[in-house]
Amino acid sequence: MAVDPRTDKQAAASLGAMHTNGGQGSRKATDQTIYDSIYQAVLTQRLPPGSKLPEVALSELFGVSRSIVRKALTRLASDHVTEQSPNQMAVVARPGIEETRQIFAARRLVEGEVTRLVAGTLGKSEAQALRKLIKEEKSAHERGQDQHRVHCSMAIHQYLARQCPNQVLGKMMLELVLRTSIVIALYKAPGITACFLGNDHGRLADLIIKGEADQAAQLAREHLDTLEGLLDLDEPSGDIDLASILRYT
Repeated sequence: MAVDPRTDKQAAASLGAMHTNGGQGSRKATDQTIYDSIYQAVLTQRLPPGSKLPEVALSELFGVSRSIVRKALTRLASDHVTEQSPNQMAVVARPGIEETRQIFAARRLVEGEVTRLVAGTLGKSEAQALRKLIKEEKSAHERGQDQHRVHCSMAIHQYLARQCPNQVLGKMMLELVLRTSIVIALYKAPGITACFLGNDHGRLADLIIKGEADQAAQLAREHLDTLEGLLDLDEPSGDIDLASILRYT
């Protein structure tokens, strides 16, 4: 994999240094701590697809046994966040081009229906919460706070998924939001503003709050069409610094 050409020993040393500098012993880590740390780093595209996740280095970083690290990595693999073959090191999921297209096709179907079902169901407080997320996303974009903007963009879609009356579809959408974030991190073209496409989210919120279900569903699908069209489906390259990404304090 071209994402991180460093040796496993170098990666482990880097994570070990992060553990030393990140507030060692300040709090007790669990498999949930490790899961959340890696999950959020992938979700916000700070930890690129293909990144290696050495068990030894992670156990030293979080101050836990390898069995706890292994439990977290197993959960991450079951949620399609990481991939791991028998006797192989875990890596952040690295979907291929065809799988990327399938992920977007599935998300269009699911999110379109979720959006249609949510339209007209939000109360005043729920509508205010949605608009607050959109305002925060726009503010982060204007300030050039890329990581926070990505977090806000994902939070908007996650919020809609959690508001869906059909929670089976909602949970499917939550998974697809993460998997879409992974492929955006892998294939985004230089300068892409990850899921921030003008006022799409603002327009979508207006339609949902007004109860215009069909129009909202159509806009959600068009939003994803546009985002997929911005991807550069070529092989990515470049180094990463796991130590700075998974800092644990």
